[in-house]
Amino acid sequence: MSFSPLQRGRTGAQCVVDGLINNGCEVLFGYPGGQAIDIFDKLYGAPLRLVLPRHEQGGVHMADGYARATGKVGCVLVTSGPGATNAVTGLATAMMDGIPLVVISGQVGMGLIGTDAFQEADTTGITRSVTKHNFLVRSVDEIPRTITEAFHIASTGKPGPVLVDIPKNLQQAYTTQPDVRDVVIRAYHPTVLAPPEQIERLADAINKSHRPVLYVGGGAITSGACALIRSLAETYDIPVCTTLMGLGAFPETSPLSLWMVGMHGSVAANNAIQQADLVIAAGARFDDRVTGRISDFACAAQVAHIDVDASSIGKNVETDLPVCGDLRQTLEALLPLLKRADRSDWLAQISKWREAKPAVYFPRKDGKLQPQAVIEAIDRVSKGSATIVTDVGQNQMWAAQFFRYTRPRSFLSSGGLGTMGFGVPAAIGAQLGRPDALVVSVNGDGGFQMNIQELVVAVEHKLPVKFVILNNSRLGMVRQWQDLFYEGRHSATILTQHDRPENEHIHAEEPAYLPDFVKVAEAYGIKAVRVATLADAEAALAEAFADPSPRLIECIVAEDENVLPMVAPGAALSEMILANAN
Repeated sequence: MSFSPLQRGRTGAQCVVDGLINNGCEVLFGYPGGQAIDIFDKLYGAPLRLVLPRHEQGGVHMADGYARATGKVGCVLVTSGPGATNAVTGLATAMMDGIPLVVISGQVGMGLIGTDAFQEADTTGITRSVTKHNFLVRSVDEIPRTITEAFHIASTGKPGPVLVDIPKNLQQAYTTQPDVRDVVIRAYHPTVLAPPEQIERLADAINKSHRPVLYVGGGAITSGACALIRSLAETYDIPVCTTLMGLGAFPETSPLSLWMVGMHGSVAANNAIQQADLVIAAGARFDDRVTGRISDFACAAQVAHIDVDASSIGKNVETDLPVCGDLRQTLEALLPLLKRADRSDWLAQISKWREAKPAVYFPRKDGKLQPQAVIEAIDRVSKGSATIVTDVGQNQMWAAQFFRYTRPRSFLSSGGLGTMGFGVPAAIGAQLGRPDALVVSVNGDGGFQMNIQELVVAVEHKLPVKFVILNNSRLGMVRQWQDLFYEGRHSATILTQHDRPENEHIHAEEPAYLPDFVKVAEAYGIKAVRVATLADAEAALAEAFADPSPRLIECIVAEDENVLPMVAPGAALSEMILANAN
């Protein structure tokens, strides 16, 4: 007995593609393989942009950068086995920072699961701890609803990555199930509206406080609450510090800005937290890089915590004033309850602390190019308009300290997981999401090599990303810790081919800088230049920013510059290591 196409309905693979499109996917990052080939076949000619990364990790980071830059859900398609396991680091990165992703993975056929079939892996088991939720689809009829549920879970409450694992035989099977536009999921009801009594208690505490501080995290950007944060701060004279993920949530040019708080935060931010009588955490999670020694964190203050994720409230720091709800809606309800107060003494003290600047460095006697100066040059040449996407390490911290952020989604970086190799693909994803933006990818020479293969994607799609490498021939942040806390023993952190410790020595006649990043970039079709002076760096940046093509600038910088201020691991925020002249 045969059936007409209408009677048979659609294949599972077609349901996946239709589900992606119906849920707003415009750009899909996908790497094909045998267990996902049916879905890729249905993508041929589909009305969305398919981007082929050169590694699945790079693809997930691209989707992550796209999501951070746009606020939309990033979408990825990979095959089974190594395709899915290669995506794990990207999933963990997104999970730690609350980034909405939907990752679809192919799986071996249902009859082969558990037989150690070719390219089989327990994908849902492997990814359970690095996803907000995951699905193993067991019937083709489940696919339309599951895709919509994945988007719903990824983008509501505290956002996060969701993985959908689909066996190959279900991709090929037919279903007459229709598309699902809206879903209600049993036992998943994220809190949106905070209880009024919690908001009233917070308002009363703010009205009575003399030395309040707003401690703002990435949740402010995710919830679209930045304008309300600014209104709260400026109307009621409350200074603001941000986390790394919160950079751009409040303009750093404001006299109320304390800049970034924490391990590499400013003197103003760390001192204000320690001397405040009320700390208002808004979309932040009190991670260890912010709090320092928890027993000495904000000891004089009441702690208020506004967060959509109930599990994060009180998790790390005891909370006096919990407020569980969406930050934007919470602030909308809070602002009418507040009263103006005389905080002139507190603001005067804040102003004195601000004179210390967020971070400083001193001219070198040897004249070597300083990485901090390169970041300042990016800010100056771009007139503050660049969207900065960083890798991880010293380059990340210098980008946080020496560029003044005034807009949300202008600083994109791997915060919680600290994933080296994030910068290059995430910048590509950000540029795809915001084609008119000036996207500047700031990298160290170590992290840049971890996903260097993705450069070709920028060329293929004619993306004008500007890749900047701060090449100090070191794994710089680890080298800094070795110098400060391990008596200068540079184990596995020197990347040049000379002056290595004995256990890593390579022939001294080898070139000092390997690989040659300029030649690598040119091999991928990107115009590149190497600079070693600030004047040359500024000229190269100006030329690159005016070019509608991808460009690479390798900056040969001093190898021993440190990220300062710094709070040593286990120290209190008040115990900062400050910058010294070279």
